[in-house]
Amino acid sequence: MTSSSSPSQAAQRAFAQNNPEGLRADALMEEDVAWSFEIDGERDGDQFDRSERAALRRVAGLSTELEDVTEVEYRQLRLERVVLVGVWTSGTVSDAENSLAELAALAETAGALVLDGVIQRRDKPDAATYIGSGKANELRDIVLDSGADTVICDGELSPGQLIHLEDVVKVKVIDRTALILDIFAQHAKSREGKAQVALAQMQYMLPRLRGWGQSLSRQMGGGKGGGLATRGPGETKIETDRRRIREKMAKMRREIAEMKTGREIKRQERRRNKVPSVAIAGYTNAGKSSLLNRLTGAGVLVENALFATLDPTVRRAETPSGRLYTLADTVGFVRHLPHHLVEAFRSTMEEVGDSDLIVHVVDGAHPAPEEQLAAVREVIRDVGATGVPEIVVINKADAADPLVLQRLMRIEKRSIAVSARTGQGIAELLALIDNELPRPSVEIEALVPYTHGKLVARTHTEGEVISEEHTAEGTLLKARVHEELAADLAPYVPASAA
Repeated sequence: MTSSSSPSQAAQRAFAQNNPEGLRADALMEEDVAWSFEIDGERDGDQFDRSERAALRRVAGLSTELEDVTEVEYRQLRLERVVLVGVWTSGTVSDAENSLAELAALAETAGALVLDGVIQRRDKPDAATYIGSGKANELRDIVLDSGADTVICDGELSPGQLIHLEDVVKVKVIDRTALILDIFAQHAKSREGKAQVALAQMQYMLPRLRGWGQSLSRQMGGGKGGGLATRGPGETKIETDRRRIREKMAKMRREIAEMKTGREIKRQERRRNKVPSVAIAGYTNAGKSSLLNRLTGAGVLVENALFATLDPTVRRAETPSGRLYTLADTVGFVRHLPHHLVEAFRSTMEEVGDSDLIVHVVDGAHPAPEEQLAAVREVIRDVGATGVPEIVVINKADAADPLVLQRLMRIEKRSIAVSARTGQGIAELLALIDNELPRPSVEIEALVPYTHGKLVARTHTEGEVISEEHTAEGTLLKARVHEELAADLAPYVPASAA
């Protein structure tokens, strides 16, 4: 059943067309009712997680959050009505506005209602309140006028900056890192993904623990019977909390290391079978999952939202010439990706470093695709994958400006424009992947007896068959294979070919 647009949606689209320079992000989530099986089923496959994710929605205006943040020791992040704050230190004003627009998209992905956004021009963020004491007072007035209950800063704030800014504005203050961690916690599904997010959250929270009132009291010293054994300052409550978090972090690292071993075994098995691997990397919401579904029919969740899918998906695919390879969808990247997440997801990102080819997906319809390319390549350098060959896939070619596509393809020599939505350019992309994948080094011609059919099957799986002919004596194969398989086929090489 195809869905029709509501009047409010039509008004929003008209507003977006008439206000292209507004701060509202271009990549905000669409309503789930705008998806229909007839239109999108063939493109995106079975959306197994869509109904589950849409089952519960936040209802605005039902918050019981205490107004005085100092009355709460531990607060769960619940975003509702937010004001965005950015510090513009370098670049053009459009760069600063694009960064704040992306922050708005992140906030709405987390379930917040963005009320306002402000940018301040400074040489560097203020060490005390991020934006300076005078601007902090102006921000407090904006918060009071708009009725916001949360301020989100477009950067990573120190513990002192968080405390001082909260003291002035009198509402919750979080930074870009906490926002991204909250989105990751919502969207992680697998056991490994949840463990990685939990580790990153604890790394972020450890230096930001705060205590009020009785939480600063000291525990009694050690010893069983009191007396002399109880003397000494003891351990404060906040010190106990930090020790427990460190213990949990150590346990989480051990669990992630064990999970990493299982994935490493799978990668070794693929390498042993000489199966080439391709990793899809790219900016969040660039269309990586859509491209994976289009190439393999994987049925991965596709949603117009930032970080909609986090858990890596590996699927088997086949080139037009019949060569088998694996295609891995990795976690999306974003500008200023928190280093806690890079460290926690390093084991997952190793799929990129161990691959034979990187398919780097970039959103051709984004206002600043070059910035997306630079942000992703920075993370690729962090995980040590700079030596892996790369193909730049400019997605959403059906919605992109043709001049932007021409500019990107002129800058990126090994690039191709595709549309995962319509299928434009997919056949050319498959041919390009086939051409770029490493080829077996030995070309051989062998007459394999029918009693040794396993060698023929191995040639199809591990090598590249050029020609195949069935004769009275056996299967005449001409193929490119690796050295180990060439040694097994050597006894069946005809004397004339040898």
